[in-house]
Amino acid sequence: MSPETRHIDLPSGVTLHTQWWEPDEETGTPWVLTHGLASNLHLWDGVAQRLAARGHRVVTVDQRGHGLSSKPDDGYDMATCADDLALLVESTGLQQPGVAGQSWGGNVVVELAHRHQDLASMICCVDGGFIDLKVRFPEWPDARVALTPPPLLGTPVERMQRWIDQNAADWPPEGRAGTMANFEVRPDGTIAPWLTIERHLMVLRGLWDHDPFVTFPHILTPTLIIAADDGNPEWTKQGPVDEALGLLPTGRAEWFRPAHHDVHAQKPDEVASLLHIAVTDPEFFPTPST
Repeated sequence: MSPETRHIDLPSGVTLHTQWWEPDEETGTPWVLTHGLASNLHLWDGVAQRLAARGHRVVTVDQRGHGLSSKPDDGYDMATCADDLALLVESTGLQQPGVAGQSWGGNVVVELAHRHQDLASMICCVDGGFIDLKVRFPEWPDARVALTPPPLLGTPVERMQRWIDQNAADWPPEGRAGTMANFEVRPDGTIAPWLTIERHLMVLRGLWDHDPFVTFPHILTPTLIIAADDGNPEWTKQGPVDEALGLLPTGRAEWFRPAHHDVHAQKPDEVASLLHIAVTDPEFFPTPST
């Protein structure tokens, strides 16, 4: 199954690179899937293919600044990125899709559900959505220093490919290929991240500014949290996930243990099955809290 590539021009002037996975027979809820910080739509290829095989139309999207989408010099705050997804859904005529985002993308879909209450039938936050960087880094300069990525520009492509193969040895081929797609391969045989360091830091600042826990009580859209436990005690997620579930009117969490932060690329069968069940089983979500 091969997706169709479409470049969607939004009324805001931004063009988003998308891929459309069409089922042989559309019988299920459509899905919009988006990625995390410094990532790209191809990390969702395995999940998208499996959802389409189950009857779902699937749209994967490179967010602004990432992949093959427009790279404006501003607009990387959470509200603007969420509005990008809303404009994408509205301009393409998708009706009540499920919307999933990974890591930073999870926070984006939380903001989407808050700002556009009736747009999605449900949202899914894959090892994200509950990220509140101010808890760990109360001051922005500290977050910037700690989370600035290493300089990868100019790395030989063979070295990066070896690193991916070694560190994602248990991933399916499409997951490893998706990781490699975070980079432009230049004619001299070196790589360049599609997301420049300047834009990376603007996205990071937008994430640092975002407090999803203020937003959770106001989200009426059913929300699934997929949490990946990699065993790192410095970034424990149990507390934040439990807190999010306590605040969400309709929420459910599913844990993957052990699992990588990019669990959607590592375990596409399991993640696709969970997303399929979430929109087909009327008893999947608990009764909304009051």
